[in-house]
Formats: sequence, C-alpha cells, structure tokens
Amino acid sequence: MALCLYNTLGRNVEPFTPLEPGKAGFYGCGPTVYNYAHIGNLRAYVLHDVLVRVLQRSGFAVTHVMNITDVGHLSGDNDEGDDKMVKSAEERGKSVLDVADFYTKAFFADTERLNIRRPAVVCRATEHIADMIALVKRIEAAGFTYAAGGNLYFDVARFPRYGDLALLRPAALRAGARTGADGNKRNPQDFVLWFTKSKFENQALVWDSPWGRGYPGWHIECSAMSLKYLGEQFDIHAGGIDHIPVHHTNEIAQTEAATGKHPCVKYWVHNEFLVLDRGKMSKSAGNFLTLQSLVDSGYEPLDYRYFLLGGHYRSQLQFSFEALDGARNARRSLREKIRALAEARNANNGNANNGNGTGREKAAAWRASFNRALEDDLNTPRAMAELWGLLRDSEVSPAAALEAVFDMDGALGLGLAEAAAESGREGLARGEAAEIEALVAERSAAKMAKDFAKADAIRNLLRERGIMLEDGGAGTVWRRAR
Repeated sequence: MALCLYNTLGRNVEPFTPLEPGKAGFYGCGPTVYNYAHIGNLRAYVLHDVLVRVLQRSGFAVTHVMNITDVGHLSGDNDEGDDKMVKSAEERGKSVLDVADFYTKAFFADTERLNIRRPAVVCRATEHIADMIALVKRIEAAGFTYAAGGNLYFDVARFPRYGDLALLRPAALRAGARTGADGNKRNPQDFVLWFTKSKFENQALVWDSPWGRGYPGWHIECSAMSLKYLGEQFDIHAGGIDHIPVHHTNEIAQTEAATGKHPCVKYWVHNEFLVLDRGKMSKSAGNFLTLQSLVDSGYEPLDYRYFLLGGHYRSQLQFSFEALDGARNARRSLREKIRALAEARNANNGNANNGNGTGREKAAAWRASFNRALEDDLNTPRAMAELWGLLRDSEVSPAAALEAVFDMDGALGLGLAEAAAESGREGLARGEAAEIEALVAERSAAKMAKDFAKADAIRNLLRERGIMLEDGGAGTVWRRAR
C-alpha cells in the first residue's frame, strides 16, 4: 500500500504522488509568537512531525518549512482587530522583537519536549519583508489589486477560483459576511496585501515600500516564504482547520495570481481542533492550557504526545485530565513492557528467534500492519493498536519485538528506545552515564559529518568499556552489556 492522505482540496483520500519523484516539499503554518503555544496549537505540530516521519519512512527526501509570524497577524483573520504582536508587546512593556524572540524560544522548547523534530527551514516573517514586497509587486502587475484608504488590497472578484478550498463561492461568502468590516474593501472577502499608517498610526514595525511606509498583511508572508523555499508549486501544505476559509484560501489566491500556476499546492492537510468541555481552546478567551501547565500538574510531555496519537488528526479530540491520566498510565505500561523485554533480551544475549523460529516473521507481520495504518491517512490510533498487538504476541521473541518497536517508534516519536536502554544502565554512576552520553552524541555528530572512521572508533571504545550501541529510527541508544 502506498501512502495516502486526505486532501482538503477535493475532500478525498488520495495516493501521495509528489511533483518530483522521491522528494516531498512540505510547508506547515507555524506559530504567531505573541504568547505561549497552548496544547491545542501543539496538536498541529505533532501532526506535522508524524507526517514528516512517515514521509521519510516511505522513502521521500523531505524539505520541511515552517514560518514564524512576528509581524502583521491581526486578532481577526479578516484584517480586523489589533496586531497580536503589538498588543502583546504593549501589555508586557517589551519591544515587539523581544516578545517574538522570547516566545519563539518558548515554542521550540515545547516542541523539543514533545520530541518534535525541528523543520529543515524555519523562517521569520520580519526577515523576509523584501520577498513579500517582491511578491506583492507581481500580484499588482498581474492586475489583481487596488489601492484604497492608503492600503493595497487583493481583489477576489478577479480570481474565479477563490473559495475552492473552503467549498464556498464568492457570492455565498459575501452573503455571509459580517457587517462593520473595512469600508475600503470592494468585497468583504478582499484582503490587505500591504498596510500603511492608515491602519495603525503607531505601528511598531514598518518598512518602506512602493505603496508607502507600512507593513505586510498576514496572509502574504506564507505565500512569499513558501515560494522562496519550495518553489511556485509544491507538494503539501498543512495547518489547522480554522485556516481553511480565510488564511489558506487567501494564500492560494495570491500565490496563483502571481505565478499563473494552478494548483500552487497539490495536497492540503488540516487537523481538527482540540476541545475542552467549554469549547475550543482560545488565547483571547483565556481558556487555554500550556504544556508547562501539564508538567506542573505532574505529567510528562510525552504523556501528552501519547494522548494526541490516540486520536485521528481529522477528528475533534476532547481533552480532559481524566483522558490524559489514561494516556499517562498507558504510556507507563508501554515503557514497563519494553523494559521487561529488554531485560529478557539481554539475558538471552540478544537471541532473536524463539523455539519455533517464527519470531521475526511474526514481528515483520506486525510491522507491515503498522505501516499500513500510517499509510492510510496517518491513522495513528490504529498504528498504536498494532504496536500493542506486537507487544502482547507471545510468539515474538524479546529481541525481535524490540527491533520492531524501535522501528515503529521512528514514526511515533515516543522515545521508546530510551525505555529499553534504561534496563541496561543500573549501577552506573551519574558521571559515567553523562560521559557515555557525550561520547554517543560525539559519534552521532561524526556520522552526520560522514566521518565514519571516528564514529567507528567511538563505537569500539564504548564496546571495550562494555557499552553496546543500537542505531534505529529514533536515534542511537546505549546499554551496558550483560
């Protein structure tokens, strides 16, 4: 079975066929760094991480790009309300860039704790203003803009495919528009490409442009940066379902207006909301939880990752502490099972076969079922069930089971190899363990630099000290030989 993904553009599960064989260009909408990410936000980034892992597992070389919005995002997606960055800076008595830097670091600290791999390209909006201006000039030259009240707008009436992603026609969009919108707009769905001082007299960050000194609209940044790093057409764009009707719809319009190429993105992947008993999590409403708040309540970050993997990304996921308790207990049981398997394997000197010789064959069958689950639109709940099925199969030897578990965890990202490694570290002094960790990290760096002679020398040194290394999809783990 080949990898299949649900494509919002068309509302179908489709086989993934990249524009360029063997490669996958992926743009995932990143955070607006005016506050801590809440756990609902983090659901999207766990999805992005699983998607990248599964793409790589399927043999694709992935270029993963994520933006950091540090300018231009208003509190309403339809060019309404305050600038989120400016408002946060004023409330905290800091500069906009100081606020952005602080919350960017906080965001990546959270993603690291959730075992989310950092994207290949992380691009800040404020560092790509020239790219945005150049893109707006292309859109203007193509005849899709008008100036009004000092701002430059995109004219959706000139783009016939506007609303295709959201399955809405412009007439329907106008009929459902809210009153009291920007009076400069010809149509309620028109959106700003470039703001000038006519919008905010005291805007903190402004730049010179052909349309006056001002700043870009929020939507233009993703188009400009995806074009820069992935080209005029690329494979996958992901984000939350709230981006469908406005942000991603506007991205399509402005990108395709500039390039004349359709579609600009082949597959659109959107995750559903994480909801509390009182509704969708919202920073503006004040009803949100951070990852640190879960840690302060006694949970580990990977308990939350386990909880998220238990729900399909296209289904709303109801959060409660009772449900998180269940995820924590299940993850503890999982780790205990893996530690027990590691003890049994070590006692048997790594013998992979059981008495009837079917251990590896059964493990391979579980791995195949696991892969089919993930290839079926990233069905992580079913994949987790296959993992547990493997661990409960008495016909699979400990060594064969662990080999399969480590391979599966390359997609799940639950740090399961660490649980196995713990069984071989009893009795080591803290300093000795830290020294071994440093050597393992040094070996990994040597492998990345293709200095294989050095990597082999470190492995041999550790072997002489009775330390065994195991390389797998989740990285390198070590244990003391028995």
